[in-house]
Amino acid sequence: MSDKKISRPSIPGTKPRAIKSFVLRQGRRTKAQQHALDNYWPEFGIEKSDQPLDFVELFGNEQPVTLEIGFGNGDSLATMAKAAPERNFIGIEVHSPGVGHLLHLVNEYQLSNVRVINYDASEILNKRIVKGSLDCLQLYFPDPWHKKRHNKRRIVQPKFATLIASLLKKDGVFHMATDWEDYAVHMAEVMEASTDFVNCYTGDSPYSPRPEFRPLTKFENRGLKLGHGVWDLLYYKV
Repeated sequence: MSDKKISRPSIPGTKPRAIKSFVLRQGRRTKAQQHALDNYWPEFGIEKSDQPLDFVELFGNEQPVTLEIGFGNGDSLATMAKAAPERNFIGIEVHSPGVGHLLHLVNEYQLSNVRVINYDASEILNKRIVKGSLDCLQLYFPDPWHKKRHNKRRIVQPKFATLIASLLKKDGVFHMATDWEDYAVHMAEVMEASTDFVNCYTGDSPYSPRPEFRPLTKFENRGLKLGHGVWDLLYYKV
């Protein structure tokens, strides 16, 4: 019996399925997370729509906007928003327990500069973010898809870098962080090849020291104590 792989035929009039850079694992919500989703989502959540977001209408001011893709449990995003009330923050996360936890922190810290999206980032970036409207885009510890056959699922690719450049204002910053060295190398290769970006760090390496505004998470701190590396990459749009 041949072990040759049989390719699935394409169907006329259909588009190939987009490769997702995440695996959906909703998990169990705690009572506090569910309470936050029930009570704080109406004020701080952004409902699904194809309409472009009006940041001034959304926040009631013209402060610069930082968008974070995949904020996890929201601890670092809430900490940054608390430390920078002069900025607005939008967080995107597909896992509802993390969304619930961030909303819980928004209420606990009495934050008015945070809005939350519980949906696939790809659709948000392509349909809802106005070109040239973001001051900063953050991508911290995305799934590394470390097996070689899964590398194509990594979110940081040339096409993605081009999309991010189109959404950032001039001199806007794209900030990435990863604890997988192989992914850090991949990120650097993609960004150094882009004509839309210049590295913020002028040292000998493409990797920047962790900026003070990015909080050190408990998982990251635990890894550092075990000798694991963490790589930050910051690029600004030219």
